[in-house]
Amino acid sequence: MNLKIKYGIAVSIVMMVLSMTISCEKMVETDYPNNQIPSELVFEDEQTAEAALAGLYSGLWETSMYSGGINGMGALLGTYTDDLTCVYTSASNGVLDLYINQQLPTNTAVTALWASTYQQIYYANSIMEGVANSKSLSVAVKGRIRGEALLVRSMLYMDLYQIFGEIPYTATTDYVINSKLSRMPKDEFLTRVETDLSEAVNLLPSAYRNSERIYPNKYAGYVALAKMKMLLKKWNEADVICTTIVQAPGLSYQNDISKVFQKTGGHIIWQLKPKNSNDATKEASLYNFTSAPTSFAMNPDLVNSFSTGDLRRVHYFTAVPFGQQINYKPAKYKNLAVNNATEYSIIYRLDEVYFMQAESLLQQNKVSEAVVLINRSRQRAGLPALSTNLTVSAAMVQLKEEKRREFFTEHGMRFFDLKRWGMLDGLTSVKPNWKSFQSQWPIPQKELLVNPNINPQNNGY
Repeated sequence: MNLKIKYGIAVSIVMMVLSMTISCEKMVETDYPNNQIPSELVFEDEQTAEAALAGLYSGLWETSMYSGGINGMGALLGTYTDDLTCVYTSASNGVLDLYINQQLPTNTAVTALWASTYQQIYYANSIMEGVANSKSLSVAVKGRIRGEALLVRSMLYMDLYQIFGEIPYTATTDYVINSKLSRMPKDEFLTRVETDLSEAVNLLPSAYRNSERIYPNKYAGYVALAKMKMLLKKWNEADVICTTIVQAPGLSYQNDISKVFQKTGGHIIWQLKPKNSNDATKEASLYNFTSAPTSFAMNPDLVNSFSTGDLRRVHYFTAVPFGQQINYKPAKYKNLAVNNATEYSIIYRLDEVYFMQAESLLQQNKVSEAVVLINRSRQRAGLPALSTNLTVSAAMVQLKEEKRREFFTEHGMRFFDLKRWGMLDGLTSVKPNWKSFQSQWPIPQKELLVNPNINPQNNGY
């Protein structure tokens, strides 16, 4: 199918689905639209079903928590922790309050992230219902499409849970059910998402259906599943899954630091393509400035964590003089305007799997094996290898420091790591307003008003 036509179909489907749920509150307060085309009619041929999936990925790139723009976790959780300094002068978009750790339940950025995530969850559910009801799609196609949608939904749930704590879980588009949702208890929620991820892995094929890896395959599913295993402290299972990923045919470590964020590397497991050909990534546009910063600059504490000889000082961020001051901008993605032919927004890269496996190994006291994995990014950055004779605690310190330097501004990884390590309260050294209860964001006030079943509000808010 012509890509422009396919994109047009995808947009139409997105608009159709989002007309049902402009926000999470719409999902639970409005009745089923009279003009909605039944899902089983939408997915009676494979091309239209594929276009629906393309719409899902387009939405992830544009406005979801995985977007590289202002609405994504890279920016929001980066400035919430110690990756980024926010320089917005107005609090109207909610980001400044997140930076100074004074967010309220009415915060617009908090509300937008919750709403966009449940929009995507709803859309994923509608795709799964559409293929389940289809009478013409083959079993193989049904399975793959369900696997992709289920993976996306599970990722959204897993990360939203880590931000807000207990949240509603739904696997349906049924209005009556969704209008009465309450927050699912932690253990039941995590078990369901873990089960969903296992199913997604089983359904997804190993082969990529696009050479640019803009759609997830089995190994992208494995990455998400390994993240869940780590969240559940199932270290041996996470280790085994990471081994499966590292040994996957077609995946290879990128040893050239200048090519880590180029779209053609064998280290890329899954990436999102910009909406238009040659568009800049949202990350490149958001963090770019040539004089005074306009949105974010790198936190000085992060900049100072890089040693003088670290090649990431050249390839991952850039010094920008302005008057008597020097600010630093993230520059992992470099191509701007309409001349970007080499970069897409990376969701998962093999480098992260190395760190995930190293942490899982350290939790099993396998220090020498873990240090070998940590050394891959160090040596690529021109730094000397760590000794494999480190103690577990010393190796863990090195892992934490190295991971911060390698993955800053990437999908909120710093927040999730600090939370898993029980180290969020350590932010007080650079975030004077930080309080322990802020390990969770407030449930948006609008959601509590629309659906009282979501009460009570998170502690401290």
